[in-house]
Amino acid sequence: PPMVVLRIRSGHKRKYALVCLCIVGFLMYRYLGTPATRWRMSRKVGLAANTSQFTLEGEPFHILGGSIHYFRVPRAYWRDRLVKMKACGINTLTTYVPWSLHQPERKGFNFHTQLDLEAYINLAAELGLWVILRPGPYISSELDLGGLPSWLLQDGSMRLRTTHPGFTQAVNSFFDKLIPKVVPLQFKKGGPIIAVQVENEYGSFAKDQSYMLFIKEALQSRGISELLLTSDNHNTLKSGGVDGDIQDLNAIQPNSPTMVMDYWTGWYDVWGDLHHVLPPEDMVSTMREILRRGMSVNLYMFHGGSSFGFMSGALASPSYRALVPSYGAVRDLFAVFFPDMPALHYREAYEPAIMYQHLSLWDALSFTEGPFKSAKPVNMENLPVNSRNGQSYGYTLYETTITSGGLYDIMLRNKGTCFVECDGCRSVGCFAVETIKRHKSDPSLQGQRTLSLLVENCGRVHQGRDLDKQHKGLVGDILLNNIPLRDFTIYSLDMKPSFIDRFVLFIEYNTLNASRIHLWTPQGWEKGVVFINGLNLGRYWSIGPQQTLYLPGPFLNSGINQVIVFEEQEGDYKVNFEDMPDLGMAADIQ
Repeated sequence: PPMVVLRIRSGHKRKYALVCLCIVGFLMYRYLGTPATRWRMSRKVGLAANTSQFTLEGEPFHILGGSIHYFRVPRAYWRDRLVKMKACGINTLTTYVPWSLHQPERKGFNFHTQLDLEAYINLAAELGLWVILRPGPYISSELDLGGLPSWLLQDGSMRLRTTHPGFTQAVNSFFDKLIPKVVPLQFKKGGPIIAVQVENEYGSFAKDQSYMLFIKEALQSRGISELLLTSDNHNTLKSGGVDGDIQDLNAIQPNSPTMVMDYWTGWYDVWGDLHHVLPPEDMVSTMREILRRGMSVNLYMFHGGSSFGFMSGALASPSYRALVPSYGAVRDLFAVFFPDMPALHYREAYEPAIMYQHLSLWDALSFTEGPFKSAKPVNMENLPVNSRNGQSYGYTLYETTITSGGLYDIMLRNKGTCFVECDGCRSVGCFAVETIKRHKSDPSLQGQRTLSLLVENCGRVHQGRDLDKQHKGLVGDILLNNIPLRDFTIYSLDMKPSFIDRFVLFIEYNTLNASRIHLWTPQGWEKGVVFINGLNLGRYWSIGPQQTLYLPGPFLNSGINQVIVFEEQEGDYKVNFEDMPDLGMAADIQ
């Protein structure tokens, strides 16, 4: 059976990942000091958990892990981040594999450039790091739908993370492409992969007793032969393993090694809340105790990076809240404990970029894939766009004709802006966030008018038992005075590169000698999305806490760069550049 490991993911862990890293690296060198490169092995046994301590090729081995996600770090910075991790005493890299990014359409796979998983694992091996691979298919990772592709929701009877035929068939198709790429990179084949995780935290979901066995067999039948492990919170271990009636970690493995698979070095932020930080002393005391007990550990995250584009997830409880793009701020504190730490990248702030061209939403509709006619509203996932794979992210505009005012009932997810045509112009009529919104308009309005509703997918929830219910856009009828409206024209504004490339808005500034800068969303910009040279940096929102978007140097050209801002409400005429991040007013995790 797979090895079962524990997670520490509580309300008092938050983002100062690199403060923690420095201290952790110091402790690791002091207590353990075993670099991965000391191994000279025949590669027959691999990682084993048969005694009270892990062994690798028969020799005692502590897993000192750190998570860095290749999909959250620009490829040009992969080496830099991994070198810094190795310098801190980490010997094992852990990474998730996001299914939604690798297979955005049923028949379309992407394992290139930023998503070249093989190159990332080979780089880890070159630097002397072992690898624990976490291929999913569900990974949570605070991603939209937990990393599951949204086209799965086109199946009206879909039951995600179960042995529902539609789901298992899709998983098999994905694993047929993914697993052969990593099989040659396993430890016993000369590669760095020493363990593979079976799904992720299934104990908190546990809707199908056969599901974990299906995933285990799906991995092994395709050639995965290294140690398998599962990861769950302490109170869900019983439901998360492949077999065994377990109460806690000692009960399932009384004479086996203990590992904290996800020791959270921080916590994620949501829009409209404070920026939460972890006091360094909390990290020090916990890590000291973990190491004193001889336990293995993985820091989640060692370096968080950014959830570029629309990949951020959301929370469902106690109410819907969307996550910010930042997934952990880099802190320049390595040198405190490690004077030989690789040099940090230079940062520079540029002069403000003046926005000199403007298009209204209605003008931008000509750049979409084309309108779709429907008698009833259709949710994003079931729109006949993107080779009939539906719309995953972005915005959808619904238009219909009304002949009077009155009381509207609108069923939508997540955020809607309503416009009513009046005397040749459109006035903003209502705003709605999540599910049912009731709005009253002037009942005296008569004559044909266009009602337009712009709905944004702010992020599907990434965890919980309601993953099957994460359809976006209009998810039911619009009722006007209790009568459903009909005959809609629907536009998909998914903000994909093919859509953005149709715009020609150029701005010129010097980008030489810059490795990273931050784009500040100043007062005057309310809510929207920023694109640099066609790359989606993510959402901004004046409610905070995050007030800057991370702009990596590799995203810039030398000389001419294109800046496009999609603003929902009130736009400014410029964007400012800063050399330091602003993640909002901070509060310690209690």
